[in-house]
Amino acid sequence: MDVTDIKDTARAVDAAAVMRLLPARPRLLALGEPTHGEDTLLDLRNDLFRQLVEQEGYRTITIESDCMMGLTVDDYVTSGTGTLDDVMDSGFSHGWGASAANRELVRWIRAFNEGRPASERLRFAGFDGPLEITGAASPRQALTALHDYLSARVGADLLPCTADTLDGLLGTDDRWTNPAAMTDPAQSVGQSAEAGKLRLLADDLVAVLDTQTPHLIAATSRDDWDRARLYGRTATGLLRYHYWMADTSPVRMSRLVGVRDQIMAHNLLAVAEQGPALVHAHNSHLQREKSSMRMGGTALEWWSAGALVSARLGEAYAFVATALGTIRHQGVDTPPPDTVEGLLYALPEDRCVIDAGRLATALGPTRPSHRVSPWFGYAPFDPAHLADSDGLVFVKDVSRS
Repeated sequence: MDVTDIKDTARAVDAAAVMRLLPARPRLLALGEPTHGEDTLLDLRNDLFRQLVEQEGYRTITIESDCMMGLTVDDYVTSGTGTLDDVMDSGFSHGWGASAANRELVRWIRAFNEGRPASERLRFAGFDGPLEITGAASPRQALTALHDYLSARVGADLLPCTADTLDGLLGTDDRWTNPAAMTDPAQSVGQSAEAGKLRLLADDLVAVLDTQTPHLIAATSRDDWDRARLYGRTATGLLRYHYWMADTSPVRMSRLVGVRDQIMAHNLLAVAEQGPALVHAHNSHLQREKSSMRMGGTALEWWSAGALVSARLGEAYAFVATALGTIRHQGVDTPPPDTVEGLLYALPEDRCVIDAGRLATALGPTRPSHRVSPWFGYAPFDPAHLADSDGLVFVKDVSRS
């Protein structure tokens, strides 16, 4: 396939070009990235998301960050609670708060909302769990927040336990956050007797929340009830994650990465209930195909959040992957010409949107090679995923942030 044929599928990166790839406006429009922490890619995300908000009416932006911490950002952008500096320090996980592009995104959302009625404001959400690669948070914050919400609004006879009971079973937070537990299951408290009781109590608290829905929405607000549901999802998800941290079977790591994406998927489905939303995360969390990686010499496979959500929403979920040519400051140089990235690198444009389905059709039975990355932090685009992506954003060169 020559450059002229590929160029026929390429368009400038803007909202109109992305929407032309889709049969209708999806409820969740997801933009992936093949590496984290590069402001070149995040600046592109910001520009594209601004256009989609202003031209297509999207009203939530959600990114791969702690869903509990994200509440701080949402409070700031919707009501001005706190300061921008404080929000960037405490509203993001994974170190994302240090990003100049993420700071600009938050600043812009706050400015967009200024003077708008609540129904027209742009919301922010994190959709990852309170997880890092080195471990997971204590379920204390989510469990106690859910219990506090319920205990203030329903009779004590409906609750499965008191706050003191929860506190005693939780113990100290460092029992849950011990980093040694990620590599040594024996160090985890996730399958202790206390953790088992907490899983049952969390389930019962979520059941009370569900069965008292009409009363709770009337007594507070739908926003408060939605936030309580987030507490419930987070508490049960974290307890499930800690359970598998204590597992000693060969499927332990596959279970952990699968549970993480399950938490993400549940959060994305909840966001979708509230209106059209824009999603940003790593390609591997948003693609429709099974995700895979090697960790500690072990090959892992799991269904990503995007795959789980797509199975539920159908055409109401759309996924546009991002591929790139070079990250020279990380040793990622010009891509081989027989890869997807190499074919696109031959185009004159620095960045473009590609109709992935048309490109797959044009390539025919000749599948490009799968690029090999010399740097662990970058995952090349898998050419086998072309037909299952709604579009592909290509960035020729990523400069140092």
